Amino acid sequence: MSDAPDPDHVRPDGVDDATVEALGKVSEAFEVIENARGFLYGFHRMTGQADLALGEAVDLLREAGHTAIADRFERDIVGRNVIEGRWTFQIVEDFDASYYEPFREAERAARDELLGGRRHVFESEMKEARRTHGARHHESRPAPGV
Repeated sequence: MSDAPDPDHVRPDGVDDATVEALGKVSEAFEVIENARGFLYGFHRMTGQADLALGEAVDLLREAGHTAIADRFERDIVGRNVIEGRWTFQIVEDFDASYYEPFREAERAARDELLGGRRHVFESEMKEARRTHGARHHESRPAPGV
């Protein structure tokens, strides 16, 4: 059993509680952005799937003799921009370039400057405070080789 945190999750000497708490909150905010980014990619994938399925439906409508309706869907909806001038891949790229990457770099720079690059120090300290030391399934980290 490993009853001490990984050194990569231990605060460096001289770092105060306020700094660890503040960087924990930055990390929390960035994790929310990671989640939002996942939803955005999900939106991207689902919108593409819908467009491809609609294209198949247009073919089926044509085969069933509903040419005018198929033509309307094909002209007005299939391949349509989801927002002005953009398909979802462009939204994803814009989000990544203008918000996600700058946020990620700022979070990393703050950790590098204030915690020597260490991640999840706040969470590691929370785990140490909440776990039952010495009890099975409350280990600080996996045993070597696990």
